[in-house]
Amino acid sequence: MKISTRIRTARVRVGMSQADLAAALGVSRSAVANWESAKGRVYPSTERLAELAVATGVSYEWLATGRGTPHAPSDGIPAADAEFVDDPVERRLLEAFRACSEQFRQAILTVIEAQAPQRQRRQRPA
Repeated sequence: MKISTRIRTARVRVGMSQADLAAALGVSRSAVANWESAKGRVYPSTERLAELAVATGVSYEWLATGRGTPHAPSDGIPAADAEFVDDPVERRLLEAFRACSEQFRQAILTVIEAQAPQRQRRQRPA
C-alpha cells in the first residue's frame, strides 16, 4: 500500500474530511488532497507525518513505512507522541487538547500562539 493510500485510510478511519485533517495539522485542504493523490508525488514532511499519526491515532511506523499495523500501541498513545513528549505537564496538555472539539482546539491554539514569544513561534510547513 502506498503512503498516499495509508494517509487516506488513516483519515477516513477516524471519520475526518480532508478539511478536518487540514485544520488539525494547520495546512490547506489541497495539501492533504495532494498527499492522498494516486499519483503520490507530494509527501508530508517527517514532522507533519508524525502529527498526522497523532491526529488520526495510527502508528507512525505504519503510516510512514507500511510496516506493522495501523493501530496505535495499546497504551493509547501513538508512537510519535512518545518520541516527542518528555515533560509530564506537556503530556497532560496534549491529552486534554486531543479530547477537545476542533473548534475549541483552534481557539486554544490562537490564545497560546498569541502568548508565545516571537522567537519561539514557528511556521508550520505544508
